[in-house]
Amino acid sequence: MTGATMVTGADGYLGRRVVSTLLARTDDPLVLAVRAADDTELATKREWAATAFDAAPGRIRVVAADLRQPKPFVDVDPATVRRIVHTAAITRFNVDRDSARQVNLEGTAAVCDFAATCVNLDRYLVLSTLYVSGRHEGPVAEHRLDDRGFVNHYEWSKWAAEERVFGEYAHLPVSVLRLPTVIADDDSGRVTQYNAFHHTLRLFFYGLLGLVPGNPATPLSVTTAAFVSDAVAHLLDDRAPRGVFHVCADPDDTPALGAVIDAAFAVFESDDWFRRRRILRPIYCDEPAFDRLTSAARSMRQAVLSDVLGTVAPFGGQLYRPKTFQTDALRSAWPGCAAPKSIPLVTSTVSHLVRTRWGKTQQEAP
Repeated sequence: MTGATMVTGADGYLGRRVVSTLLARTDDPLVLAVRAADDTELATKREWAATAFDAAPGRIRVVAADLRQPKPFVDVDPATVRRIVHTAAITRFNVDRDSARQVNLEGTAAVCDFAATCVNLDRYLVLSTLYVSGRHEGPVAEHRLDDRGFVNHYEWSKWAAEERVFGEYAHLPVSVLRLPTVIADDDSGRVTQYNAFHHTLRLFFYGLLGLVPGNPATPLSVTTAAFVSDAVAHLLDDRAPRGVFHVCADPDDTPALGAVIDAAFAVFESDDWFRRRRILRPIYCDEPAFDRLTSAARSMRQAVLSDVLGTVAPFGGQLYRPKTFQTDALRSAWPGCAAPKSIPLVTSTVSHLVRTRWGKTQQEAP
């Protein structure tokens, strides 16, 4: 498979879409690195790939790769790999530190170690997050960032992985793509994987959460899986420069938290069931008060309240730290790129969530 592109996490949410995009836009053979505990699971995932990507027979090869294990790519000949897209990661905001370290930090190092043996490698993309910025406030540039603390272990692990890439592995032909929160598959607002954004909106819709941690003026960057996979395809091209890229809307097109909440509730309030419940819009809570509330819920062993707050607490700290993400490098490397319009995207996404009751039905909800 000379000249192959290897995609790690190819069975994950973003990995699947990256594979589909590369199959459509390139002629490269693809090595799909997936997590499989044994031969039976690997066979199942090979059957899945054959069905999911049946329009590209002969172009894909599925291999098992557990990033928590040493030398996870023993079944891949490094001489055949020309490009790598590293999408595999734990992306939960509430991930524990050890799991985040094993997969996001040490796993990235394992991919880098393999990349260093690929004598024909000319492109290596690492998917990261805008929130490697941690507790930074103000403009965030597309370059290496210092440690100003983090609000959860996920942020720390992705920052630490970038540090390894920029330091020990700086000799590799690497680019880092920092992503915002992915809230929908595409501009239609369809949701096939749910994250903290969707779960928090569900709490608001059902009246289980009456407060919003954060400053309503804090910018909130969101995007689609389609835009991310488009960016990967463009930045993987041999003609694209290498560097750090914020794969998100320009600062001027990034809405404030308050505007996102308003857009969501405008959709909620068009729903008959929601209107009958007379659920009020949530109030904003300052950081000390929110910290006291979460601490009290834990100490009082209030299971329901702890569960509700546990949905928002792991990322709530970011909502008190206004920052904007510069996109000059992305715009230069990808002329004409058009990020999804954020408020229309929020509206279409929330409409999908309400219509399907967060995936419980594909029909219009009563």
